[in-house]
Amino acid sequence: MTPKEMVVTLRDRYADEIETILERYPAEQKRSAVMPLIFMAQREEGYITGSAIDEIAELLDIASTQVVSIVGFYTLFYANPGGMHRIQICTDLPCALRGADEFAEQVCENLGVKLGETTDDGQFTVEAVMCLAACDKAPMFQVQNSSGLTYYECQSADDVNVLVKELRTSPDDLDETVSG
Repeated sequence: MTPKEMVVTLRDRYADEIETILERYPAEQKRSAVMPLIFMAQREEGYITGSAIDEIAELLDIASTQVVSIVGFYTLFYANPGGMHRIQICTDLPCALRGADEFAEQVCENLGVKLGETTDDGQFTVEAVMCLAACDKAPMFQVQNSSGLTYYECQSADDVNVLVKELRTSPDDLDETVSG
């Protein structure tokens, strides 16, 4: 068997789910299924692979660059592998005015990484993102992991240290909005 024959496609793994997603949209508007298909495709690896991008584009009769542009625009989609927990710090102008840049630097320093990097143990990736809709509660961040998405508002670097310790030792991810 050649390596090409051994490749398992999204259609192979998720045929029923793909069909269900595509049925939600009129045939002439099937491109509207791009976001649910991206979400489905990244579920397994934690990011969307190049082959998944190509397959989604083929399923929807759109260019791969259109899929890539959506992956790049939304903070919920990833083009690259990352840690089990993605700490996404809002650094948009209103948050920056409330100390988000310094906050991000402190978080990175405490974890021993730079923005966009993953800790050596593969647990945490720290990312700068734009607008998480909590400008009045900055510094704030969200954590994305297998449990979903959790917002943390009015935070300090010390709060993040406590959270990191909890996430490293907890078998279950935390799943509620936290205000400091």
